[in-house]
Amino acid sequence: MDMKERSEKIELYGRGFSLLKAALAEVPQEAMLFKPEPREWSVHEIIIHIADSESNAALRARKLIVEPGGTLMGYNQDQWAIELNYHDHNFEDALEVTRLARKTTYELLKRQPEEVFSHWIKHPEIEGEYTFDKWVDIYSRHIPGHIEQIQNNVSVWKKI
Repeated sequence: MDMKERSEKIELYGRGFSLLKAALAEVPQEAMLFKPEPREWSVHEIIIHIADSESNAALRARKLIVEPGGTLMGYNQDQWAIELNYHDHNFEDALEVTRLARKTTYELLKRQPEEVFSHWIKHPEIEGEYTFDKWVDIYSRHIPGHIEQIQNNVSVWKKI
């Protein structure tokens, strides 16, 4: 990935929380716990997942900067949602965790020299080298991808 593309993705990453808040403003309270299918997540569960994922992502970014060549911790997101009973988690706290993880990591990303983005690490769920550029690509799209999921949930909910 060249510097221009990376910079655009880092800026998208930095806007992620604002985009999420704007999308949530469009979700009726009555739709928050709705699941389009039994094995799919509700909006509430999506937000708790995002908080867990963003916390892990923030740690992964720091490990990529400081300990290249090491190994990341993997996690089964579906198992986390079930075992941690995401519906019992506080929605507002999860949003605050997401906001802070994004804010601090975005500031950290902007201060990194070019060579850091070629750092790599072993990811237990991904074959080959998991580079910092790959991390930037994945997490710049993480919240926008879940915004689509949230919008789909609301669309299905409105049809019922």
